[in-house]
Amino acid sequence: MKQTLTNSLIAAALTLWQSPVLAHEMHSHADTGCAEVTLVCATKVTPAFGPDGKLWIAILAGGKVAVAASTDGGRSFTKPVVVTDRKLDMDWGPDARPKIVIDKHGDLIVAFSTFRDKAFNGEVFTTRSTDGGATFAQIRPITSNNVSQRFEALALDTDGTVFAAWLDKRNRAPAKKKGEAYDGAGLFFATSRDGVAYSKAKLVHNNTCECCRLGVAFAEHRPVVIFRNIFEGGVRDHAITTFSDLNTPGAIHRVSNDDWKISACPHQGPSLSIGPTGTYHATWYTNGKNRQGLFYARSTDGGAKFSNPVAIGNPSHNPARAFVLATVQGTYLAWKEFDGEKTTVRVMQSADDGKTWSEPKTIAATSDSSDHPLLVSFGRTVFLSWMTKKDGYHFQPVGQGT
Repeated sequence: MKQTLTNSLIAAALTLWQSPVLAHEMHSHADTGCAEVTLVCATKVTPAFGPDGKLWIAILAGGKVAVAASTDGGRSFTKPVVVTDRKLDMDWGPDARPKIVIDKHGDLIVAFSTFRDKAFNGEVFTTRSTDGGATFAQIRPITSNNVSQRFEALALDTDGTVFAAWLDKRNRAPAKKKGEAYDGAGLFFATSRDGVAYSKAKLVHNNTCECCRLGVAFAEHRPVVIFRNIFEGGVRDHAITTFSDLNTPGAIHRVSNDDWKISACPHQGPSLSIGPTGTYHATWYTNGKNRQGLFYARSTDGGAKFSNPVAIGNPSHNPARAFVLATVQGTYLAWKEFDGEKTTVRVMQSADDGKTWSEPKTIAATSDSSDHPLLVSFGRTVFLSWMTKKDGYHFQPVGQGT
């Protein structure tokens, strides 16, 4: 965004490193009976800035999805507004979370997935608020197909078009009926001009891993999707596609040849960000024959080829859940590590478009369970968003450590 934070927002955000748990109701919710739709009961939190610098979060709490806003840099939040009109069997998978994007008019678009049955078949719902998050339209499925959809991802084009991608199992049964082998799921997409009604779902690629999050970004007006694919021989490595326009997927390119052959779900998907120069920045996890752990690579030719993978984190501390964000100020990486006693969020920064990186440093920590670390930016500032069970919600500028 070209807007800059107001002085009050910056001041509030910059003080959070001293007390990152001051957000609304940030006391421990260690008891498993925490069922209120409040931030303190949230297990998943997804942030997004509006065009006016207001911070919004979509939370999963008490079996419902809700949104709340902050005008003081994440120190306090408004009372959550429930998006779902009833308690649903929310998708609690490790890579599942509610999604939120905010268009140039300040309208909120929210998406989330639920479980249809005990076989983990899912359904993706979407809704929109046109009154600044006060009310939401009735939730509706993102597609009319009722087989299974999970791991939705949203991205906004600069013209306000919503691009949605997800993993879908509709082609599985027809293939098996024909006697054809079909592993995993299919990568599908749809677009929306109003964030409510979506175009007919279209296939990008069959035989993708069915249980990992997607990474979605825009290269100018062309969507780009990174996903864990199932290559020949059951190898679950990452792939990427760059659309030629909003409705036309491009060729599938391999991000890295890790050679991870596994007939199970890794439950840890990739992250993607496209910088102002057009460089693709990707992170992923693998336990392949060729490499194991968390990695980063960059592409300067639209995703056709990626650089040699760079290992992320201390391998003895189980680095995981990397998230990358490329901005005008630089490129940032955040991930989790666990030393046997506490979980830390580590970050490093690149000032040369991902060619070289600073030394990692710890900016947050907890001794209990936690959500995945996410990065979000507004103006010239990059922030960490991290929900923890014991210590509450961390929202702090990257660059401030513990």
